[in-house]
Amino acid sequence: MKFIKNLIRNLIRISGLHRVISELQDEEHTKFCYLNSNAEGAIFLPETQIYNFSSDKNKISLGKGTCCRGELLIFPYSSGIQIGENCYVGSDTRIWSGESVTIGNNVLISHLVNIMDTDSHELDHIERSENYIKLLKNGHPLTRGAVKTAPIVIEDDAWIGFNAIIKKGVTIGARAIVAAGSVVTKDVPADAVVAGNPAVVIRINTKKI
Repeated sequence: MKFIKNLIRNLIRISGLHRVISELQDEEHTKFCYLNSNAEGAIFLPETQIYNFSSDKNKISLGKGTCCRGELLIFPYSSGIQIGENCYVGSDTRIWSGESVTIGNNVLISHLVNIMDTDSHELDHIERSENYIKLLKNGHPLTRGAVKTAPIVIEDDAWIGFNAIIKKGVTIGARAIVAAGSVVTKDVPADAVVAGNPAVVIRINTKKI
């Protein structure tokens, strides 16, 4: 039996059928991403994951020329995730919204970045446990309840380094750079470079003429 299975696998490999199957799977996955978002002119790579727990596909929006390889998730009560044109969302990056995440144009977000505008769970342990059980039984709640959320804004031309964490309520100014591994808990001025946990301004970039 093992010999037959290996023989079939080898025949499929030789015939190139596995590539055809893989391409068909990628095509179906891409269709799913477009069905759950407003992303005409955007590019979804096979590793992209879209979790739209609302009934409105327009709550996840990606502009023309934007390439996504990460995970976009909105809870039913979120206003949504809006990403501008010519942006990049790296592999294994997670952008979760229970309030709103707004990303401008030409923003580069590296891999393994976490951008979360919500605590996702309640602070009170009893309430958290009870609502977790309800979530497993009934799915995501339609209202945020006691979960704390606050909008995130990332302005044009910002660059977010790998493994960075952007916490709720933060605005990152235009052209700012967040260094790899930083945890951003406060607003970042335009043109600033921030690093560390918690992230602090280490310099301000100025345009050289």
